[in-house]
Amino acid sequence: MNKNYYAILMAGGVGSRFWPVSTAEYPKQFHDMLGTGETLIQKTFSRLSQIIPKENILILTNESYNDIVLEQLPSVTQEQVILEPAMRNTAPCILYASLKIKKLNPDALILVAPSDHWIEDEMQFAANLKQSFNYCETQDTLMTLGILPTFPNTGYGYIEYDKLDSRLIKKVVQFREKPDYKTAQKFIQSRNFLWNAGIFIWSVKSIVTAFEKFQPEMYEHFLKGYDAYNTTDEKTFITENYPLAENISIDYAILEKAQNVFVLSATFDWNDLGTWGSLYDKLDKDEANNAIVNATVYLENATHNIIRTEGKKLVVIDGLRDYIIVDKENVLFIYPKSKEQDIKKIVGKLNL
Repeated sequence: MNKNYYAILMAGGVGSRFWPVSTAEYPKQFHDMLGTGETLIQKTFSRLSQIIPKENILILTNESYNDIVLEQLPSVTQEQVILEPAMRNTAPCILYASLKIKKLNPDALILVAPSDHWIEDEMQFAANLKQSFNYCETQDTLMTLGILPTFPNTGYGYIEYDKLDSRLIKKVVQFREKPDYKTAQKFIQSRNFLWNAGIFIWSVKSIVTAFEKFQPEMYEHFLKGYDAYNTTDEKTFITENYPLAENISIDYAILEKAQNVFVLSATFDWNDLGTWGSLYDKLDKDEANNAIVNATVYLENATHNIIRTEGKKLVVIDGLRDYIIVDKENVLFIYPKSKEQDIKKIVGKLNL
């Protein structure tokens, strides 16, 4: 296993569209959303540890999730858990983690990946990742893995690549925001667009240089603590300085400005598991296309629903189609799948 391979596992999100299971206190990455016996972060860590030394996998999360991470990933040490004292989007935390890695190993090759996505065919994932690491080892490149679209999804960002580029690893023309349906259809028809999965690969030298060039103030801000990183003085510096960093994503801060961004079209199946509907797509169904997690059910005229309870609670349904039915502690949630994008607004209105 290559000692220069590192991973930054992003595990700080709240996943509010999976309410009431996912909450600010216990978000979706720490739940067994698929009913497999493993939480999403456990599945992701296990997948990455087939390619990357376990001790080189850093978990980037909020301070309040520290104990949950250590409980769910017993092979991880406290030094591997990078704690954000404030939420500042993806650019500051990636720079902070990258500087820590640079101090440990200036030859490091880094994967940045979400902790809560679903990936099938892990052998293909490993092959794509090794191909990307090999490319970034010799090229000053910021790489991303794109997913071949299967339908005009309006919930994902898109990556446009050079249509005339015949190489497997293609130059990115631009990143596109989540489109409306007609625009997404045009993207699909153009045949040079990929879904943006938020999976990035680069050398530590390339990403730090990119921050120095495109985000000089942020770079200098975090560089002030370089001597303290990976020492007992790090926490004091980060507690005082991290909240002062700009709140900006890695896409806006770096990837949309850099000219050395390339994409590899992934050869594995992927789903961001961002909504109940996306989870429904990946679960086994009964003969009426209902996806059932944990629950014991008695169903009449009920089709295309996702039904989830904490235990084996009996759920009786008659006459529902395309609904989300979730029972968790003191919440019973019954909501149409077609309106799942509004769940985040409901959580906000209820101040949850």
